[in-house]
Amino acid sequence: MRPVAQAALPLADEGDLPPPCDRELSPDEARARLQLLDEQFVRGCTRCGLHANRTQTVFGVGHPRPQIVFVGEGPGADEDAQGIPFVGRAGQLLTRMIAAMTLTREQVYICNVVKCRPPANRTPAEEEMQTCSPYLWRQLAILRPKVIVALGRPAAQMLLATHAPIGRLRGEFQEFPPLPLRHLGLPPAKVMPTFHPAYLLRSPGEKAKAWADLQQVMQYLGIPIPRRR
Repeated sequence: MRPVAQAALPLADEGDLPPPCDRELSPDEARARLQLLDEQFVRGCTRCGLHANRTQTVFGVGHPRPQIVFVGEGPGADEDAQGIPFVGRAGQLLTRMIAAMTLTREQVYICNVVKCRPPANRTPAEEEMQTCSPYLWRQLAILRPKVIVALGRPAAQMLLATHAPIGRLRGEFQEFPPLPLRHLGLPPAKVMPTFHPAYLLRSPGEKAKAWADLQQVMQYLGIPIPRRR
């Protein structure tokens, strides 16, 4: 595991949010906690300027106690319209990537760092991600995955508290939470940074690297890797 230079993070204003969950929950309890977080705190959020142009917030979908959580950077136009993460072209590719792991979307959890669509599908600003981060930390504390797959540079940098490029981060497991986030009491997990599906659509030659990253996740979790036909 290569050491990753970590950055000091500004403390986000957590307002009246409940503290992160500090124990393992049953699937039903976790589902109820996620629903409460979404309905009472995320849907009406106006913490940053992204709320001004959203159709709706995009919280997350999938199993409430998964082994794997996939975290992207933010919703796009299709996600903003439907309220579901990763349903556009990049989402369709992510679904195929998950299927290649012999899993379904219902067996994993999928979310983004920011819950509102950035205008023109731009990359979320660091300040926007920091402002929205308390929601992600609470999701992860409820979900308690064994592995977090960070899809793309913004998600990887946020989860690992670093400014290192994705090309340096991907391909090796990193520890979560990193030192700058340990005061939050988040449950430990492994982070596997890899390329965002949208990038893979633009650069299909990198798909083999992303598949190698996902194979490492499968090996770590004891999921048999299917033979190539």
